[in-house]
Amino acid sequence: MTDKAEITPTPPKTYGRMAKREMRFAYSMLAPTFLIVLAIVLLPLVANFWISFKPVTLSDLRPPELNINERLRGDLEQVGDTAELEYRLRNTSQKASIYEAGFVDIIPDGLEVTGLDQRCTLTGRELTCTLGDLPEKFRDRIRLQVIADTAYLTSPVEPRDNPAEAFGRSDNILTNFQFTLDNFSRIFSSPDFWKVLRVTFYYTVFGTASALVLGLFAAQLLNQSFKGRSVLRGLFLFPYVAPVIAVAFTWIILLDPYSGTLNALLVRSGMIGAPIDFFGQRDVDISIFGLTFQFPVALTTVIAFEAWRYFPLSFLFILARMQALSTDVYEAAEIDGATPLQQFWYISLPQLVGILAVLFLLRFIWTFNKFDDIFLLTGGAAGTRTLTVDVYEQAFAVSNLGAGAAVAVVVFVVLLVFSLIFFKFSPQDDG
Repeated sequence: MTDKAEITPTPPKTYGRMAKREMRFAYSMLAPTFLIVLAIVLLPLVANFWISFKPVTLSDLRPPELNINERLRGDLEQVGDTAELEYRLRNTSQKASIYEAGFVDIIPDGLEVTGLDQRCTLTGRELTCTLGDLPEKFRDRIRLQVIADTAYLTSPVEPRDNPAEAFGRSDNILTNFQFTLDNFSRIFSSPDFWKVLRVTFYYTVFGTASALVLGLFAAQLLNQSFKGRSVLRGLFLFPYVAPVIAVAFTWIILLDPYSGTLNALLVRSGMIGAPIDFFGQRDVDISIFGLTFQFPVALTTVIAFEAWRYFPLSFLFILARMQALSTDVYEAAEIDGATPLQQFWYISLPQLVGILAVLFLLRFIWTFNKFDDIFLLTGGAAGTRTLTVDVYEQAFAVSNLGAGAAVAVVVFVVLLVFSLIFFKFSPQDDG
C-alpha cells in the first residue's frame, strides 16, 4: 500500500468569468479618465511635432480670405441719376491662393443695374460674381452701372450696410500632409543654436546643483531644534511662494549698476572700482595663477537667482526625509565619537541619495524648460539665451512657428533622453 502524495493547492493561473467581468467594468469606469489625460498630454505634443515639420509662420494661422470693400460712387439725388457700384477685391494672403472664389450680394431696392460685369450674373436682386482661382496678393475691382428710382430716393440704403458674402476654398498649411525638414536643417545649421544649447546645459546643470546644495544646507540647518525654528522655516519658503515678476524686478533694482544697493556697497567698500552691470554684461576677464578666462557675469547672476528662488522646494523635500530618519543611529555615532560632519557624510547623505536623485531629475527638467525667469531678468540678452527663449524668439519675434516648434522638439528629445538615462543609472535609497 502506497501513500498518496499530498496535493498542495495553488492559485489559478487564469482569470475566472467573474474576475474578467470585474476587470472590464473597472476599465470601462477608468476609460474616460485615461482618454482625458491622453488628450491633455498627447494632443499638444503631437501638434507640436506636426508643426515642426511644416514651414508655418504667424501669418499662416489666418486662412486666406476674399476681402470685399463695397462702395457707391456718384451722387443719386434725382430719379434717373446714374452711379457706379464698385467692389474692391483682395486676397488677404501673401502666399496662398483661393480656389473657386466669388461673392454674393443683394442689390439695394431702388437701384437698377444697367451695366453688368461679364463675371457676374443677376437673379432678381441677388448678384453672384464668380472669380475663379485667385493667386496670392490678388487685387481687382468690379464695377456695375446703376440707376436710381423713386424707391431708392425715398429710403436710400448704403450698399455696405448689407455686406457681400464671399465664398471659395484654400489649402490650410496646418492640416495638409506636406512635410519638410527645412526647420530642423535651419536650426542645426545655425551656429547660434549650438551656443544656445551650451548655455542651456550650463544654466540647467549649475542652477539645479546650486538649488540642491542650498536646499540641503538649509534642511541640515533647520533640522536642529531651537527656538523660533518654525518661523524661520516659513521665511525660507518666501523665494518660492513669492510672485516671480515681483522678485525678478526686485533683483533687477538691487543689482542695477547706477542705483542698485549691491553696487553701491561694493564701490564704497573699495571691492570694485566701477559698478557692474550684473544683468547686462556678458563676461569679464579674470586671471588666476597667470591663466586668463572669461567669466560669464549675466549668466552666473541668472543662475544665482535660479538657486535662490528654487532652493526652498529642495529644502522641503530633504527636510521631510531627514525627519523620517531614525535617531538611534545618530546617538550610537555620537557615543562612538563621530563628528557632525562624519555623521552627515556617512549616515545622513547615503539615506538622502534617493530623494536627492528625484529632486535633481525634477529640477533639471523644470530648469531646462524655464522661460519666465530669464525673460524677465535679461530677455535672453548678454549670453543668457536658452532654448526656451529661442522657442519664443523663433515663433513670435521672427514669426516662424515651424522653427520654434522644431526647437521645442529638440528640448523634448533632450529631456526624454536625459530621463531615460537617469532612470537607468540613478541611485535609490531604502526610503
